[in-house]
Amino acid sequence: MPNPKDINLKRYNDGTPSVMRKATVYTELHFYRKSDVLVQLTKVFCERFLPKYGDRTVDQMVQAARSVKQNIAEGLTDGQTSFETEIKLLGIAKGSNQELLEDYHDYLKQHRLNDWAMTEHLRQRYDKLLAYCRTHNDLADYERFFVQWTDEEMANTAISLCHMVDKAMTTFLEKRDREFVEEGGVRERMTAARLDMRGTQKQIIAQQEQEIAALKARIASLEREIAVLKGSGGDGLARNSGLAGNSRLGGVSGDSRLAGVSGGSRLAGDGGNGGDTETKQ
Repeated sequence: MPNPKDINLKRYNDGTPSVMRKATVYTELHFYRKSDVLVQLTKVFCERFLPKYGDRTVDQMVQAARSVKQNIAEGLTDGQTSFETEIKLLGIAKGSNQELLEDYHDYLKQHRLNDWAMTEHLRQRYDKLLAYCRTHNDLADYERFFVQWTDEEMANTAISLCHMVDKAMTTFLEKRDREFVEEGGVRERMTAARLDMRGTQKQIIAQQEQEIAALKARIASLEREIAVLKGSGGDGLARNSGLAGNSRLGGVSGDSRLAGVSGGSRLAGDGGNGGDTETKQ
C-alpha cells in the first residue's frame, strides 16, 4: 500500500487537498486526435468501398473506430476520480483499435491488395506514409485526401494510424499503471487528503496557540506598565498637594508681613502728622 505522504495531491486555491486527480486534457493527446481521424476516414472508406446493405463489416468497422475515440474520452474524464475506470476504458479502446486494424488487414487480403509494410518494392512509399502520419495528428491533415485515395491507400493509411494509436496507448497505460501502484486509487487518495488536512489543522492550532500565548504575554506586560503609571501618578499628586499647601501658607505669611508693613506705615504717618500739628499750634 502506498504511503499517504508520497501521494501527490491536487489542491484548491485555499490550500485544501483534493481527492480528485489532475484532469488530463485528452483532446491534446496525439493518440486521441489520431483516433478522431480514424473515425472519419473509416466512415468515408466504408461509404466508398463497402456495400451499403447486407454487409455487417460496415457497422463493425465504424463502431470499432468510434469505440476507440469515445472510450479514450470517457476513460480520461472518469479517471479524475477512478484509476480503475480509466484503465478499464482505455483497455476497451485499445481492444477496439486492434479490432479495426484487423478489419483493414482483412480487407487488403480479401481484395488482394498490397500491405505496404509487408511489400518490399513499396517500402519507400510506406516509409513516407509513416513519416507523414507521425507528424500529422488532425483531421484537417487528411480529410482532403479522402476522396482522392484508392482503397489500398486509405487502408494502408488507416493501418499506419492504428499502429501508432496502439503504441501510444500502450505507453500511456504503462505510465498510468505505475501511477496506480505508487499512489493507489481513490480510497488511498481520500485517506491521504484526510491525513493531510488533519496535519494542516494541527499546524493551524499550534500556530494559534503560539499567537494566543504571545498576546497573553503582551497583555501582562501592558498591565504592569499601567500599574507602574498609576503608582507614579499617586506620588505626583501627593507632591503637588504639598506644594499647594506651602504656597497658601506663604501667602498668608506674606499677607501678614505686608499687613504689618502697611500698619507700621500708617502709624508712622499718623505720628508724623500729629507732631506737625502740635508744632503748628
